[in-house]
Amino acid sequence: MPSENTQAKSNILIDSKEISNSIIHGDNRRVLKTLTKGLKKKVKCIYIDPPYNNGEKHYHYDDDISHDVWIEEISNTLKLLKPLLSIDGSIWISIDDQEMHYLKVAADKIFGRQNFVNTIVWQQRTTRENRSVFSNNQEYILVYCISPKDFKKNRNLLPLTNDVLNRYKNHDNDPRGAWQSVSANVQNGHASKNQFYEIIAPNGKKHIAPRGRCWVYNEERMKKEIGENNIWFGKNGTGVPRIKKFLNGSKKGLTPETLWLGDFAGTNKGAKKHLLDLFPKEKIFDTPKPEQLIHKILSISTNENDLVLDCFLGSGSTLSTAHKMKRRYIGIEKNKTVAQIAKKRIELVIKGEEGGISKEVEWESGGKFSFLKC
Repeated sequence: MPSENTQAKSNILIDSKEISNSIIHGDNRRVLKTLTKGLKKKVKCIYIDPPYNNGEKHYHYDDDISHDVWIEEISNTLKLLKPLLSIDGSIWISIDDQEMHYLKVAADKIFGRQNFVNTIVWQQRTTRENRSVFSNNQEYILVYCISPKDFKKNRNLLPLTNDVLNRYKNHDNDPRGAWQSVSANVQNGHASKNQFYEIIAPNGKKHIAPRGRCWVYNEERMKKEIGENNIWFGKNGTGVPRIKKFLNGSKKGLTPETLWLGDFAGTNKGAKKHLLDLFPKEKIFDTPKPEQLIHKILSISTNENDLVLDCFLGSGSTLSTAHKMKRRYIGIEKNKTVAQIAKKRIELVIKGEEGGISKEVEWESGGKFSFLKC
């Protein structure tokens, strides 16, 4: 069960190990200033879902301030977050159309345009909104890192899906196992002379690369690959040569894409239903983030025991997901009522609640956390 401190002293907030796993009730910028010394370059992933400044009024907060005030406040927060990221760490920022382009410019100035990784387009709703001029079904996640080289080297691939695994067969009973074939020719824009030649298949049939293309290997390398049974000419030996890529010899995963559909990363509707199941008597958030979305972010950017930070904690989706994925975490929330909801949610996770990603990650129960005030 959590240990609750009525006042978090500065020495408690110096060592990242001492405050993992923690919910901190307090103003995020004041808390971040306290955390900076102990957490500098120690956070692997920061995910934030700040107010979008879209002019809406919600039960727990009003999302309607002047643009100038909003951009200054979010910029000041990002400046405090940047020093906390590890050299291979990343920050993921949720936003919608209202302020997305202005936030991108502001974040470029803080993190550097060269450290912008990409924009994720998330299908946050799958139903059509007929009351609007356009049915706005997407939100965005801006991704930045400290070092593109280190982030790319250490970021994870996504698990292979069944449809991808089904592409791997073993048509020739190769003892090395299942494989799929990929093209042995490429565009010839940057080709060298030794990539243009005639391939003679084992049955004697001759092949040349299609117009505008060349072979991916030079002739000597191609002969070697054919001799090692790494080139596939079809079941009857007359097909266009293709390269055999073995499941056992390939990286086990998929390169993340930038379009995340609702059936892949969840929706607001699904997240709201999850919260209603957890808190049937509470006035919950209108647009909570689903655990499935956070799961994809943390799967790409972190490994077990890495430290995750969310300084706009809200209903606690980031921490509940991190807890189930065995990541360490720190969440900051200034609203007392909202902080208590997040606290109750983690308590339910520890007891073994079965919603969200619980089945996907085979979550059962266990763990502990602290609730601090600052």
